[in-house]
Amino acid sequence: MITMEELQFAIKQRIDDYNNNDFSLKNRVIATFDLLESCNQILSQDIASPFDVPRQNVSAMDGYAINRGSKLAKDSVIEIIGESQAGSAYTGKMVAGQGVRIFTGAVVPDSCDTVIMQENTNFSEIRDTLDKSQPYSIILKQAAQIDDNIRKQGEEIESGEAVLLAGKRLNPTDISLLANLGISQVKVFEPLTVGILATGDELVAIGNELTSLAQIYNSNTPTLKSLLSNLPINIRDYGIIPDNLDQTMTAVNEAMHDCDVLISTAGVSVGDYDFLTTVIDTLGQINHYKVAMKPGKPFVFGELNKGIDKPVLYFGLPGNPLSTVVGALQFVIPALWQMSGALLVEQPIQLNLKAALINNIKKSVGRKDFQRGFLSQNEAGDYQVECFSGQQSHRIKQLSRANCFVVLDKDSGNVSANSMVTVQPFPWLYT
Repeated sequence: MITMEELQFAIKQRIDDYNNNDFSLKNRVIATFDLLESCNQILSQDIASPFDVPRQNVSAMDGYAINRGSKLAKDSVIEIIGESQAGSAYTGKMVAGQGVRIFTGAVVPDSCDTVIMQENTNFSEIRDTLDKSQPYSIILKQAAQIDDNIRKQGEEIESGEAVLLAGKRLNPTDISLLANLGISQVKVFEPLTVGILATGDELVAIGNELTSLAQIYNSNTPTLKSLLSNLPINIRDYGIIPDNLDQTMTAVNEAMHDCDVLISTAGVSVGDYDFLTTVIDTLGQINHYKVAMKPGKPFVFGELNKGIDKPVLYFGLPGNPLSTVVGALQFVIPALWQMSGALLVEQPIQLNLKAALINNIKKSVGRKDFQRGFLSQNEAGDYQVECFSGQQSHRIKQLSRANCFVVLDKDSGNVSANSMVTVQPFPWLYT
């Protein structure tokens, strides 16, 4: 069996080749998205600023803009002859020794080279007696320097400067940046089409009635849709496929002509009614089968390529809910971000924390183990984690109660309480 790390590397290498050759990012269809609809989409081209930021010299403080050539020593007297507000700049003339009242974000008059903070003047002492309709004088309570408290035109962003690069995954702070630049639409890579299908005679779609004790609801498709909901993809649901070779062949053949990626749940093990590996071998190839991890050992990574212009990458997940979640988080989601054109630095970070184990846990040597746990902090602020008893992969209530995986190396055996272990918080815990 391949190790989890080896499989992750193999998937990454295959997608690098896919993005460069099979479905080159340079030749992808480009879509235009309204800014407010573009979060988590992947930029297809650099975005340049249409103007300087700031667009002109502006004040960084409430205070006074002082004309060029004025004395800036302590106890200097400055005559104030006007006012510059945000959205209403002062346009009159001044000479040395004069200035204007100015507010944060307001335009600094062209003839001014210094802004004095109002706290560094006698403003607070005279404010109640000021007649602002007439010129008045202020006294500097400490010396000032030329250029103090002025945000210079273009000091943050110059006109034409690339502020976001192709491959950037747009996040809320990027939306803020682009909105500040007046950019209302962005060019992104056309979202991938991802097909999802579930297999099994026992499965019933939620919303329908269970008519036999042998039936169970299809939870994997809703689980996958939820896990993939933030990705820049379009999901196509192919429903539930019975345990029948011909019907499985027909469904996969249809999906491979419609989609860029196909994800299936169940049907990839070695049972008499597990037909997906046979179908994938017939319509394409299996690149890797079985991974040394628990749960999720019968994971399939392959591709469908018979009779189509470009390969459709295939991820086959085991049927139990826990294996679906583990396989999606460790392999499928990172692969989809990469396929979508996201630069490595723009793909979501998988947190790995160290936490003190509260209870003893059992583990067999040989496979990397993902045990469900609950991560918390003690009164000192240190991380601690409790593993649930009974780690069988069919336990759905435990999966809902958990907020993390405790990740145990394949060579690890049993672990004692108070040991430091690696913990992967679920992404929805911190997003």
